[in-house]
Amino acid sequence: MSEPAPDPHTQSLLNQLRPGVVRTVKVTGFDGADVLVQLVGAEGERAEIGRIPRHEASIGRMEHPSELFEVGQELKAEEIGRWREGQLHLSARACESPALRSFLLAFAPGQVVTGTVSAVHNFGVFVHVDGEPDGLCTGFIRVPDLTWDWINHPSDVVEAGRRITAEVIIAETRSGQITLSLKALRKDPLIRFADQVGQVLTGAITRIVPFGVFVELAPGVVGFLHLSELTDEPVETPDQLVDEGELITVEVTEVDLRSHRVRLGAAGGADRT
Repeated sequence: MSEPAPDPHTQSLLNQLRPGVVRTVKVTGFDGADVLVQLVGAEGERAEIGRIPRHEASIGRMEHPSELFEVGQELKAEEIGRWREGQLHLSARACESPALRSFLLAFAPGQVVTGTVSAVHNFGVFVHVDGEPDGLCTGFIRVPDLTWDWINHPSDVVEAGRRITAEVIIAETRSGQITLSLKALRKDPLIRFADQVGQVLTGAITRIVPFGVFVELAPGVVGFLHLSELTDEPVETPDQLVDEGELITVEVTEVDLRSHRVRLGAAGGADRT
C-alpha cells in the first residue's frame, strides 16, 4: 500500500508560505497602518509601487509602523503576493533579522532536524532547533503533527527539556518559525490497516461524544461509530448505552487514507462484549 498523495489544498497553502524574492524598497508614506513603498530598481526604470501591511512590518510589537520607518528610508522586504488590482505586497519582517532569515533559508521541507523541547502547551510544542540564533525559539509542532496516536494533551508525547528528532514541514521567513512534525518520521499505521474494510473487530471505546463513540482498533488506529449504529432506540447521548474503556464489537466500513479516518458500523446488532 503506497502513501496517500499530498492534499492539493494543503500543498497550495504551503507554497504560499515559502520565502519569496527579496527586493530593495523606499518608503514613500503611510496609508493608515500600512507602509507605502516604491521598488528601487535600475536608474531610469519606472519604480513599481508596493505596500507593506501593518502585520508584515515587524516581528516586534508597535503601535504604528512610523515608529520604525520614515519617508525616504530604504530597506529590504520579501515579496508575498499581489492584491488590489495587482499591487505588490511585501514583508519587512521577513528580512528584519538577517541571522534568522539565513538560518531559516537553510531548511527544506522533508529535512530531518534535531532540537530540544522548550515548552508544551495545549495548542502545540515549541522547540529550540539546533543552531538557531541566540535568544530565539524557532521550532513549533502543531498537535496533529505530534503523533498518529490518540492523545489528550501534547504532554502525553513530549515534555520540556526532551531532545527530539523531527521532520521539517516548512520554514517561514515571515513568521520566523520552522513548522515541524514528529509523526512524519513514523509510518502511518492506517496504511497497513486499509485492507481491513469489512472485517469485524473488537476494540475499546476511547472517547464518547454526543453523536457517537471513538473505538481503538489497533495501536494508532481509532475509528468512529455513529450513535445511530449503537441502537435503534431513541437516546440523547451514547453514554446512556456505553462507557469509556468498554469493549465493543464493530465492522470496519471505510478507511480513508487522505482524511486519516476510519468509519465503523454495527456488527451483529452492535453486540458489546
